[in-house]
Amino acid sequence: MANGFVHKFVNICNYLQDPCHVARFQKLCGVKGTFPEKRTEPGCGRHDSDSAGIRKRSPQQGGQSSDEDLGNGDASVSQVNGMQEDDTGRPDTTRAKPLRRNSLTGDVGQEFLIHNKFLFYLFTFGTELGNEMFFIVFFPFLFWNIDALVSRRLIVVWAWNLFVGQSTKDMIRWSRPASPPVVKVEVFYNSEYSMPSTHAMTGTAIPFCLFMLTYGRWQYPFLLGFSVALSWSILVCVSRVYMGMHSVLEVITGFLYSLLVLAFFQPILDNIDTYYMMGSYAPLMIIVSHVSLGLVAFSLDSWSTSRGDTAQALGTGAGAALATHVNYQLGLLQDPPLSSLPLTLRPLTAGLVLRSLLRFFTGVVVLLVTRMVMKAMTVPFLCRLFGLPSDDVRQARQHMKVELPYRYIVYGVVGFVCVCFVPVLFGILNLA
Repeated sequence: MANGFVHKFVNICNYLQDPCHVARFQKLCGVKGTFPEKRTEPGCGRHDSDSAGIRKRSPQQGGQSSDEDLGNGDASVSQVNGMQEDDTGRPDTTRAKPLRRNSLTGDVGQEFLIHNKFLFYLFTFGTELGNEMFFIVFFPFLFWNIDALVSRRLIVVWAWNLFVGQSTKDMIRWSRPASPPVVKVEVFYNSEYSMPSTHAMTGTAIPFCLFMLTYGRWQYPFLLGFSVALSWSILVCVSRVYMGMHSVLEVITGFLYSLLVLAFFQPILDNIDTYYMMGSYAPLMIIVSHVSLGLVAFSLDSWSTSRGDTAQALGTGAGAALATHVNYQLGLLQDPPLSSLPLTLRPLTAGLVLRSLLRFFTGVVVLLVTRMVMKAMTVPFLCRLFGLPSDDVRQARQHMKVELPYRYIVYGVVGFVCVCFVPVLFGILNLA
């Protein structure tokens, strides 16, 4: 009986991992590829070399997919204009290419046809809700304008969530859905591993953690908060299938995995935040724990952009945690007293909106300048320290001994400035 259950479970996983489901969903949403006809077979258009079910990347690929597998070779591009004769004349059809080139190979991706612009923009927005750059903007805005305590604790969950997800990817090492039949609407992370979807993980953990941290602390209906969190999560998860970056199985796994991570951290977030503020050895523990996690993440496989994003999140988390400790010790922490709970949103007025925007843009300028200065100083210094040429920054940063300290130093300082220095600056500028 147990063997029968395992066999059935494996068959379900193989079914959900099939790239044909991704291709069908894309077609349903108005995305059509420009693959040469000779490269596909009848049915869903699977490669001859692709077998049904779960695929793993071969070790010799070194974390990169070939042009043939991506469907982005010169042969396919040269035939684009003659491919879709029945579609090019349609007024609702748009030719498009991925917005960002592949992070490892530099490949710009293959043209595809968009028949539904609304869904294209909707899912592009959805996938950005799970990107690291969104959270780098979202957390400061939340910290400076709404609730610093909630933002601090969300950063803890974000950093751990990315570490767990990326480390799992590097251990399982499944490749992205095959193209064809899948259309690569996005190629930035295409050469990296895909199981589980870390976009689905962060796009689920952050909104639900935000909901659990704010419900009861802020006054709003339960159904409203839960609906926003669920909608955010679903939009991010579905967008990864639309983009051709993940199979259905990988997205479902990412969703469930993030709930497991959240269930572990939610009960202890208060203890973690309290220790960061009051612990005598908190600064040492923060540095040791975050750096150790980065070393583990980087040792599992070769360098990649998503692995760098994990170190970036850990560095930001370390900097924010150190700043929290400093703020508490210096009496700069501005958390509202428990007697003032539950909090209520102030009425939106022109003055409030203007003040919030001034705080946000002033803070962002400070963070961008900090990042620019630290980056200009850190990379050349690390290259000289380890005897590496600094003329090619992209190549130099593919070495763990450069990339890991770079991410930690730069984004650790950015996180510290965001949580400690910028609020002090607001007070000086009378923006607090």
